Amino acid sequence: MSEAEAEVEQSHLVLSPHPLQRVGAFALVALAAREDFSQFRPEDFPKAMDQVLADSVRASLRESKAADGFWQKVSLSFFPNSPMNHPGRRKGKGPSGEPKTDKDVQDAVRTWLRIPDSGSWPHAGCALCGRAAVGFFGKRDMALAESEAYRNTTPRGHDGTALCWPCLCSFYALPYGCQLTGGSSIALHSWDDSFLTSSVRRRVNRNLRFALAGTAPKPGGRVKEVVALRALRSYGERLTDGVELLVFNNNNRGQLLEKHRLDQPLAEWLRKTCRFGDLRVAFTALVRAHTSSTTPGVVSLARNAFRNPERIVGRAVGFMAASLLGPEPDHAELVDVAKLIFSFADEVLLMNEKDRSEIQATAKKLAAVLYRETSRGRLREFRAQLRNSRQLRSWLLSRDVVFVGHEEAPFEGPLVSEHVMVLLFDPSRDNPSWFHRDLLLVGVVEELARLGWTAKDESEKPDDEVERLREDDRKWINSDDDDEENER
Repeated sequence: MSEAEAEVEQSHLVLSPHPLQRVGAFALVALAAREDFSQFRPEDFPKAMDQVLADSVRASLRESKAADGFWQKVSLSFFPNSPMNHPGRRKGKGPSGEPKTDKDVQDAVRTWLRIPDSGSWPHAGCALCGRAAVGFFGKRDMALAESEAYRNTTPRGHDGTALCWPCLCSFYALPYGCQLTGGSSIALHSWDDSFLTSSVRRRVNRNLRFALAGTAPKPGGRVKEVVALRALRSYGERLTDGVELLVFNNNNRGQLLEKHRLDQPLAEWLRKTCRFGDLRVAFTALVRAHTSSTTPGVVSLARNAFRNPERIVGRAVGFMAASLLGPEPDHAELVDVAKLIFSFADEVLLMNEKDRSEIQATAKKLAAVLYRETSRGRLREFRAQLRNSRQLRSWLLSRDVVFVGHEEAPFEGPLVSEHVMVLLFDPSRDNPSWFHRDLLLVGVVEELARLGWTAKDESEKPDDEVERLREDDRKWINSDDDDEENER
């Protein structure tokens, strides 16, 4: 390849297997005002980098603790010791021997963000895409690189990681595609390019305002898992891959990288349920189910989604039972929540359809038995038995004995089939019996709600603090403006 061809190649943006490079690449696409990656042309590259350069030059004259120094502070987390934030950037003398001026500082930033002269390019391929590298780069330029002297992907003795100009510029544009706090940043990544395009574009549009004004976003909306939930809520197409949440910091005082992942079935289920029609109505109840006296429901739900998805069902089960036992249960809402939980079982946990159908059939029989009661006692008793499989087994068998052959039995055949007994109580590893017992309670409450059952005795009032947090969740769910930090 000739020198001229090599230089032309350095204007072609490509995607590598590196998640942060991909986020930065899509940020460049958004900065160039292109709709998607396929529309990005070599002539768009200077336009995108001009924006990065202008914001960096402006921030280089600020101090990180100043009212207008947010972008300067951000640079410390992405590019420590770069010319835009180095502690000695104003010290010493300029080229003419005079004390450094603002222009000297800005010129140093321009030099830093300029492609190296082709004569200095090493004879090495880019570590990310394999094309000709323009240099070796480390912590100052590449987020999460260990240092300029050594990087795991290059041999000892090299001055960092070999990168081509487009891959390097993807790291320079990375802050625009992240949720920024001034400390650790949050990047949302997916191998679904359409989703990544959408989520990065929305983030770029917000961060451009911060870069221009130099001011920080207002506090709030920074819980890392909620960042992902908001992005899913705003996306209107089917997800074809999972979503990865990267929490990182490249600051000299301690690098950080945390990874959290939503697999595709769960990510798609969350996207649908918090966005569309009847499912969204039930989703509001699911959020309320996660509300505690200290934590808004949307935060708890988002954390459970990433860390322990099965707990979503547990919270919903408790909410449904408590709601039905209340003085004025919303029967239609309870039916909707039950549908939501069974859809979780089908779409996320890929539950066997026959197993689910038999559990639901058993739940209807149990509901027919409990419907005869006018107080909360029997339903509370059944709910309590779920915590102890041995007690629940005895409780179910005793009810079965009472109604077998009885002419006034509210159901036909046995109360619990042999197959359902296995589903509820088999302790083998491939049988999530605890989950099946939760689904049994969901089915019972669903059927009682369909029948319009309401307890006749007194009930407690909800906690005021919990109600306040639920109001916060309602505002989040019902807001048409997804601009969580209210920057405008």
